[in-house]
Amino acid sequence: MLVVMERTALPEQVQHVCDIITKLGLTPHPLPGAQRTAIGITGNKDQIDAEQLGNLPGVRDVIHVTQPFKLVSREFHPEDSRVEIGDGISVGGGDNPITVMAGPCSIESRDQAFRVAEAVAAQGTRIYRGGAYKPRTSPYTFQGLGREGLDILAEVREQFGLKIITEAIDTDTLDLVASYTDIVQIGARNMQNFSLLKKVGRLDKPVLLKRGIAATLQELLMSAEYILAEGNRRVILCERGVRTFADHTRNTLDLSAVPYVKRLSHLPIITDPSHGTGRRNKVTPLSRASIAVGADGIIVEVHNQPELALSDGVQALTLDDYETLIADVQKVGSVLGRNLQ
Repeated sequence: MLVVMERTALPEQVQHVCDIITKLGLTPHPLPGAQRTAIGITGNKDQIDAEQLGNLPGVRDVIHVTQPFKLVSREFHPEDSRVEIGDGISVGGGDNPITVMAGPCSIESRDQAFRVAEAVAAQGTRIYRGGAYKPRTSPYTFQGLGREGLDILAEVREQFGLKIITEAIDTDTLDLVASYTDIVQIGARNMQNFSLLKKVGRLDKPVLLKRGIAATLQELLMSAEYILAEGNRRVILCERGVRTFADHTRNTLDLSAVPYVKRLSHLPIITDPSHGTGRRNKVTPLSRASIAVGADGIIVEVHNQPELALSDGVQALTLDDYETLIADVQKVGSVLGRNLQ
């Protein structure tokens, strides 16, 4: 349920409505907007008396939310959400900037991390991706440097002024990862790790939530609901490809997910053409297409020597490839009146 306040509603009236909702044993979620404040309600298992709330001072309307996800829904929050990362960097929002996140799949060494960071920063990129902990299909493949990788990422931030995004793979290491990073990534394998989602929801930190390899978009949005329900509203969704019968790519990057999610949810959504295709020569074309369909940005893998990469080298862009990708994304964005952040 959503309580819509009058434009002229006073802060005391908004607080009074929240107090009444709390006394009913429910949870209020004030959602300030450009024109008026709305208050979302969660925790209701039975029908709420809409008239009781509708007669409170300052209330304009009471709306029943039809989607199974509440806080994620546009019915709760009609305007596009902007996720602030810090230092003027953000993802999403009404002015529709294009955000690019780039870096190696795994942090392999200080030299490798710095070479890639220098190259992506030279292209104006402000968010650096790199895995310190790597959930791999095989237990015998490179699992990441762990704490050493996080220390290298901290050096990258200090040296190049880049914001850092890296993956948290479990609840045991989440707090450690969160202390090093600017955006916590929840990977496809953990999209429905509900204990991890709840703990991430209690962080005061932006979260990138990737779609699972066999997850529907409704399931993705319900996973995001877990995070928002715990109080963290700074969630970025990511379409990273799903498993299909196609054998010409590693996964199938579902670009139709972008307009579908934007119709149902206010959360920003980016795409991952690297994991979505698994092939270097497909990353730039799918990046262009992602911007064309309205994605708020992309996250791509870049390596200074992809032929020697310890993970996912076949899908990592070379440094020259990345320069071409940025130029192409700028061109597509300019046609749509959008700018690279």
